[in-house]
Amino acid sequence: MKEANLHDIVNEEVVSKEENQISLEFVIPASSDFFDGHFPEYKLLPAVAQFEVVTRYSKKYFGTARWVPSIKRIKFSAPIRPDTKIHLDLKYNAEKGTVTFNLADANVEGKVYSSGTFAVVTE
Repeated sequence: MKEANLHDIVNEEVVSKEENQISLEFVIPASSDFFDGHFPEYKLLPAVAQFEVVTRYSKKYFGTARWVPSIKRIKFSAPIRPDTKIHLDLKYNAEKGTVTFNLADANVEGKVYSSGTFAVVTE
């Protein structure tokens, strides 16, 4: 029986960090269950999984809750394949209670996978 790799993310690296913003790079391996059942012959990272990754890092670095009261805007621009090196920019605006994100390819300049702004609450 295959061991589950629940929501695996590997090779996480902080590229830059300031008080209310962070840039990270990481890989979601083909073995991650994020890819299970989503087009088995052409695996893609589902939109809901992309957003799960973004909220996971928002909680980790800004202390926001995983529960999101509202999404201000979100755009999914390109599919993410397994083992892609991803670059994530997160900016937290405490006054507005929002996080803005940009999920892009770390190796292909200008290739954006998804971006948006969502409301947050702190835990």
